[in-house]
Amino acid sequence: MRDSPENETSRHAFLVALGERVRALRARRGLTRKATALASNVSERHLANLESGVGNVSILVLLQISQALRCTLAELIGDVTTSSPEWLLIRELLESKDETVLRNVRIAIGELLGTGGENAQRSSRIALIGLRGAGKSTLGKMLASDLGFSFVELSREIEKFAGCSVAEIQSLYGMNAYRRYERRALEEALQIYSEAVIATPGGLVSEPSTFNLLLSYCTTVWLKATPEDHMKRVIAQGDLRPMSANPEAMQDLKNILAGRAAFYSKAEFHINTSEQPLRQTFQLLRQTVRTAIDPHLLATPL
Repeated sequence: MRDSPENETSRHAFLVALGERVRALRARRGLTRKATALASNVSERHLANLESGVGNVSILVLLQISQALRCTLAELIGDVTTSSPEWLLIRELLESKDETVLRNVRIAIGELLGTGGENAQRSSRIALIGLRGAGKSTLGKMLASDLGFSFVELSREIEKFAGCSVAEIQSLYGMNAYRRYERRALEEALQIYSEAVIATPGGLVSEPSTFNLLLSYCTTVWLKATPEDHMKRVIAQGDLRPMSANPEAMQDLKNILAGRAAFYSKAEFHINTSEQPLRQTFQLLRQTVRTAIDPHLLATPL
């Protein structure tokens, strides 16, 4: 139900913007409102009011929510770039610049700091990104076999580091610990393999430092699909958790996709796996990758 005109005008612009940021951060992290409420020890109703722009919460409640969303309080409030004069000067230089300019600046900064920039020649490490159910594992194994490269399922490497399953890492040690294992697994994969197809966890893009590393040292492909296909494929794998006791599962999935799409789109190449059958999708992926990387590295010609 839409707010009445009186309620619309009574909502403070700052609270409306704050609610939008909370929703966006929650979607990026792949958390439902219920899960966020539990993690922050804030009632789901209170959180709903905050997200709708009518919750004038205390600073301590905001701190609890920021901790649950694994972001700084400054990011939640929306003014992280006021922390120093240099931040302010840099922000002013970049303000109103388009995505192309910002990307070039990011690459230049990476080269300046020695954390990776744009390769003169595209990397022969192929990283597949996207939400679970996009086809990363299936297509990744097919592509690795075709190229003669190693196939790396990053989730399995994370489990090797931790000595337990991904679900156990998250339940026993929390999401922050999981992200640390994720970073270590990626760093090791980059050190070990000069040629590989890497299937990444869907939420990797929500950790900027890890995603920067991936973008700097891999040729990236976003495998995307419709929300319906994502859900159908996960359930077909035997995992009924997306629908378990959650009547809003599909809407949650759409929110996660919307929250991460801008990050997934940073990949060099985009392939929609819902637009054609598996075999045709693989041929499209195969041609895209073989055209992109050095042909001398390939096991077989086109």
